[in-house]
Amino acid sequence: MSQIPTYKPEHFINRELSWLEFNTRVLEEAQDASNPLLDRLKFLAIFSSNLDEFFMVRVAGLREQAFGGVVAQDKTPDDMAPIEQLLQISQRTKQLISDQCACWNEDILPSLAKEGIRILQVDELNKKQSKLVSDFFQKRAFPILTPMAIDPSHPSPRFHNRGVYLAASLQRVSGLGPADLSAVVQLPQVLPRFVPVGEPGETTFVLLEDVLASKLPELFGGYKIARHTTFRITRDMDVDLLDEEGDDMLRAIETRLRERQHSEAVRLEVEKGVASNLLAMITGQEKLHQDIPVEGQMYDEIYPVDALLDMTSLWELVRLPGKADLREAPFVARIPLGLHLGEDLFAEIADHDILLHHPFDSFDPVVQFVQQAADDPHVLAIKQTLYRTSGDSPIVRALIQAAENGKHVTALVELKARFDEANNISWSRIMERAGVHVVYGFMDLKTHSKLSMVVRQENNKVRRYVHLSTGNYNPSTAALYTDTGLFTSDKLMADDATALFNFLTGYSQGHKWEKLVVAPQKLHQRTLELIDAQAERAREGKSSRIFAKLNSLVDRRTIEALYRASEAGTQIDLVVRGICSLRPGLPGISENIRVRSIVDRFLEHSRIFVFGEGSKSEVYMTSADWMPRNFERRVEVMFPIEDPQLCKRVIEEIIPAYLRDNSKARELMPDGSYQRAKPKGKEPEYRAQRDLLLNATLGNSSQAGHTNGQLSDKSKKRSKRKPARKSR
Repeated sequence: MSQIPTYKPEHFINRELSWLEFNTRVLEEAQDASNPLLDRLKFLAIFSSNLDEFFMVRVAGLREQAFGGVVAQDKTPDDMAPIEQLLQISQRTKQLISDQCACWNEDILPSLAKEGIRILQVDELNKKQSKLVSDFFQKRAFPILTPMAIDPSHPSPRFHNRGVYLAASLQRVSGLGPADLSAVVQLPQVLPRFVPVGEPGETTFVLLEDVLASKLPELFGGYKIARHTTFRITRDMDVDLLDEEGDDMLRAIETRLRERQHSEAVRLEVEKGVASNLLAMITGQEKLHQDIPVEGQMYDEIYPVDALLDMTSLWELVRLPGKADLREAPFVARIPLGLHLGEDLFAEIADHDILLHHPFDSFDPVVQFVQQAADDPHVLAIKQTLYRTSGDSPIVRALIQAAENGKHVTALVELKARFDEANNISWSRIMERAGVHVVYGFMDLKTHSKLSMVVRQENNKVRRYVHLSTGNYNPSTAALYTDTGLFTSDKLMADDATALFNFLTGYSQGHKWEKLVVAPQKLHQRTLELIDAQAERAREGKSSRIFAKLNSLVDRRTIEALYRASEAGTQIDLVVRGICSLRPGLPGISENIRVRSIVDRFLEHSRIFVFGEGSKSEVYMTSADWMPRNFERRVEVMFPIEDPQLCKRVIEEIIPAYLRDNSKARELMPDGSYQRAKPKGKEPEYRAQRDLLLNATLGNSSQAGHTNGQLSDKSKKRSKRKPARKSR
């Protein structure tokens, strides 16, 4: 093998700036007039939600490095200093917020009005609407609100993370109190942000903050309102949940969650043109940085907003009843290929592996897998990992039912799933009370792998059935995210799954992994080996190819391995939804690498890898991205797809769709910018998710004879035969 070259910082893209470009692509979907109107609102809300989490976690971490002396766990390959990253993040974010405001003010609001969805100012209301607002304020809002003065006897309250507030300057006209006073009122989250003021059947609203602003004189009797503004604080929510070991992980994490409410502010969003005295009052007790010189430029953490503050509230409008013409058409996911409605799911899995591609393939069989196991008298045990799940989870309910039915049920619940900790704690306690053996994994590792195993007595032997997935056991997100999964009863795969559960629950080690590739033990090493093997084939003049579809590509060693493979002549196609620190198209380094990103109706969440071409192809799927944290600080699983027909489906149906997309795909340029892919010449427009949905719809039509529990003659024959699968 040739000598490994040394790659320079300029050969890598900064991960934080790359993430901002991903969120730019989300914003572009809101700006795209070809998208249905309420879906454009959805993308505006997602853009804001993404930005919130980015500041609460990533920017918070950079601030600790820049101002708190904290040393980063992973040095960025681009070698950009934390303060320089913060400066560029601030500048880029302010531009994106300006673009978002323009989209809302100049495009979305007028478009909503044309569709009969009107958002009025208080001074635009007629008498009847004004009466509705007054009734709403007196009967619903006033009893909840807490007007808070700020003076020496009333210190500034602790502003809640992401809470929206009204701040006001007051001047006394009668009664007691200081002549000049500052005050705040929080917008209660239990009240609608969009207050309805229309007749029945109308969709006319006024913003809650406008209602409260108009009623400030009633909240602060005896005072005249000189000025007011809305604002919102974002806080550091990345409190280290692992910094201290405790005897009870659940209680330790509950304590850390409470600590989050008192963390430092990292961002202030405030109405554009806010008065200086109000701004000073808001920032008085917050440690926000303002006007810090960085390389001749000024860094600050104040973000003026010239539109609706906190557009995550737009979900209220997205979920308006009716309005079907303003949304993407609903769809019915198909029964996964290789499955037949009404048959014994375990018999089908015993007969052949089954590949699932959600949401195009229904998630119902995954739920059925656990539900059937819970009620099946032949099932002895169920083992399950849970990272994120839905609020009313049918899978958790099935695990509880199984335990109540006397089965041995083990659930590995990851309490450290960021922002889902409280939900997971709640489910853990419910399962424990029902008799489920709940395990919380490791203090220093997150369990991010997604697998479920059912142990079943069949005649004189025990057979294990395994489900592995790239996504969470969450029926709600399974309809919104693209993910892949595999049902198998392969003995070696089941042996590995058993060993993994034993590792998670009892630290059991020493197993020789036959098919599963597990992090933190072997995943990084095996990934590099697979890439290097293709590079070696290219050097020998043999055909070589790498395809990888994942959420993020950050790990330096993996990127360098891809660069070496490109230099050797390997053709590499990467579909990276979010962060990509690799620069494609660099002369002599990455000329054979193409990178694209797809942002569309569904969140692209699946991780699919193909190494090699034709009969030499190795197909893998995994819960892990190519990031240091996934390789080193998480329990992850990469699993092979071995059935030739399933490999063919991946290589000939799924992958070409993503590489062919010239509608929603963007292509990464060497400078780190993205350009929207467009049809070339007379090439027709092609949208991957739309085509995959169409195939699913056609699949439903072809399976129409199997609906409503009716089995075809072929299915009736299959249901009678015994499982005959041989171990591979």
